[in-house]
Amino acid sequence: MNAKYSSSLSGFAICRGFQITVATFLGAAVGTLGGAKFAYAGETLHVVEHVLDEPTIHLGPKEAADSMGDINVFANPVFDSTNTRQLGTLQGSCVRVIVGKSWQCSFSLVLATECITLEGPYNDTGANVLAITGGTGRYAGAKGQMTPHPRESKSGALTASDLIFDIR
Repeated sequence: MNAKYSSSLSGFAICRGFQITVATFLGAAVGTLGGAKFAYAGETLHVVEHVLDEPTIHLGPKEAADSMGDINVFANPVFDSTNTRQLGTLQGSCVRVIVGKSWQCSFSLVLATECITLEGPYNDTGANVLAITGGTGRYAGAKGQMTPHPRESKSGALTASDLIFDIR
């Protein structure tokens, strides 16, 4: 019985030591992040997404062109506001939630060394605004919203969108 008790205590000591180590590490990380610079409050970021290939995976009946649960996936190049220099990609997916009306989307603006994450509904017609839910690098802890402004070609096809990030 003493051996079992001893074994339990040494296991406890190992776990306890691990907890102290983790607590020390987390405390140091929080202290370090406390002084880190995050996304600048009031910053506006304007990029241009080039809409290339956005396949929809159709999950409904063959005779239905649009069904709840359909998935749209994409990874489109993103350029600076002058539309001349590629900065990264906009990649993610959307799930059809209301047939003919809206999607629920989750995607990221992926830049060279950082990203901004977005979530929210995307309506087939009318204005859209998505929530900025965070990011990495300079955009760690980012909040705010992104408003897309679609551009149409002369043929009426969607070819690009201006994406305005209002970071708070």
